[in-house]
Amino acid sequence: MQQSNEAWGSRVGLILAMAGNAVGLGNFLRFPGQAAANGGGSFMIPYFIAFLLLGIPLMWIEWGIGRNGGRYRKGHIPGMFAAIWKHPAAKYIGVIGMVIPLVVLCYYTVLMSWTLAFTWFSITGDYWGLTTQQEMQQYLRSYQVIGDGSVHDFWVPFVFFFLSLGSTIWVLSRGISAGIEKLAKIGMPILFIFALILAIRVMFLGSGENGVSPIQGLEFIYKPDLSRMGEPGVWLAAAGQIFFTLSIGMGTLQTYASYLSKKDDIALSGIATAATNETAEVVLGGSIAIPAAVAFFGVSGAMAVAQSGSFNIGFVSMPLVFQGMPFGQMFGAMWFGLLFFAGITSSVAMATPIVAFYREEFGYKRETVSWIVGFVALCFGLLSIFWFQYGFLWEWDYWAGTFGLAVMAFIEVVLFMWVFKPENAWHSLHQGADIRIPGIYKFVMTYVTPLYLGIILVWWGVKEAIPFLRLEGGIGAGGAIPEGGEIYVHISRLLIVAIMVFFLVMIRIAWKRNRYDDRVGFVEVEDTELGLAPGMEGAR
Repeated sequence: MQQSNEAWGSRVGLILAMAGNAVGLGNFLRFPGQAAANGGGSFMIPYFIAFLLLGIPLMWIEWGIGRNGGRYRKGHIPGMFAAIWKHPAAKYIGVIGMVIPLVVLCYYTVLMSWTLAFTWFSITGDYWGLTTQQEMQQYLRSYQVIGDGSVHDFWVPFVFFFLSLGSTIWVLSRGISAGIEKLAKIGMPILFIFALILAIRVMFLGSGENGVSPIQGLEFIYKPDLSRMGEPGVWLAAAGQIFFTLSIGMGTLQTYASYLSKKDDIALSGIATAATNETAEVVLGGSIAIPAAVAFFGVSGAMAVAQSGSFNIGFVSMPLVFQGMPFGQMFGAMWFGLLFFAGITSSVAMATPIVAFYREEFGYKRETVSWIVGFVALCFGLLSIFWFQYGFLWEWDYWAGTFGLAVMAFIEVVLFMWVFKPENAWHSLHQGADIRIPGIYKFVMTYVTPLYLGIILVWWGVKEAIPFLRLEGGIGAGGAIPEGGEIYVHISRLLIVAIMVFFLVMIRIAWKRNRYDDRVGFVEVEDTELGLAPGMEGAR
């Protein structure tokens, strides 16, 4: 078992890294699309309810699970669950926290590579002159679908994918303080600066051909609207967005928190991370793409664009907007550049639980594990590229990056608040805390959050998961299954099952190798071996 003393270098670096994990493509691409497709103001009401009753409680719960696991030097979910519940089944239930981040990493780096490519296309003005939505959709499709050489050569997507994945793994191999934290300290300020500049610029766009201004785009989002509140799909979309945007249920926040000691605050840091993410999503993300799309296409047009595809507002509408403004190439590069920074800070986090597992249980070096994970992500990522038109990527996104997050969240709430017991959980959250969590949240986390999650899972299962499983309801964000795509859907599912079986075997081998006794538990490490790096305690 590797006795690593990795730690965060500063409190600011920790919060920025946690925020970087949460702030990703979902904030600036998925959120505008979901809000526009689900009625704007009608979507925001269940969105904020889900944030208060699911997002904030789960953020604290995941920080608590992670730091508790760190007491036993367990930075991976199987170990964390075994530390909470001294039962032989705990570690195997934790396999979901290994499968989800790896599967999401494999396709997320592909999505991230699109943002890097379009940053370059904006700088060079490659799509300038394409002035209709149909032309931009074909431009995007030519990039996404291998074999469609109408605009892009065959090799172009692979270059940007290799660059995106390579940069992710290089940062990961550098370690917690020298790699992940340094990336967050550089990338997050750049992201927020770019987003702020773009948000201000969008507000001065003026009215478009439809006579609609960006301010009316803001009204579309923030003006309360009860007209669609009775639609189950709106509530499910809102809850799903909270899971995705905060990266809860992913297994990554817990790993980051495992490098803290019980003397380090998680109550204030947890809410600070959630607030930073929501600022990026609601204040900035909601002030760029939707107002710009509404000004350009009108409210009904923006909703139609959002409903036509998950990323069409970001990759189809925004390039059209940039072409109509002075210095559009610069603003286009800023837009896609901030998306790339949002993507890489999240993708690095996704690989971290896998690295932690092999370092802690098998003693492998960080650099070795990082590049092996990179090779696995390369192989599966190439499948997402080659088979994109058959829905391979969207199938993984639904089961691991959407439905799987809710399953994971439900499991960890039950374990932390019911198996670990509410009193122990509440005490754990307040060890070293700089603030007191409002007492009402003890009730919320114990009863409301698990009930809310249970209802969502049943609702989701009946409405979407079972039909999708039977190939009756399409493939999540990818829409209808393309002709001839059924075989690729089955392959994608078999691969997820194979990854799960592989990790179940590895967990079994690790427990035997290290002679763990599930009924006894792990040996707690000294606080001095955990927490902030030496000399940085003042940052707390």
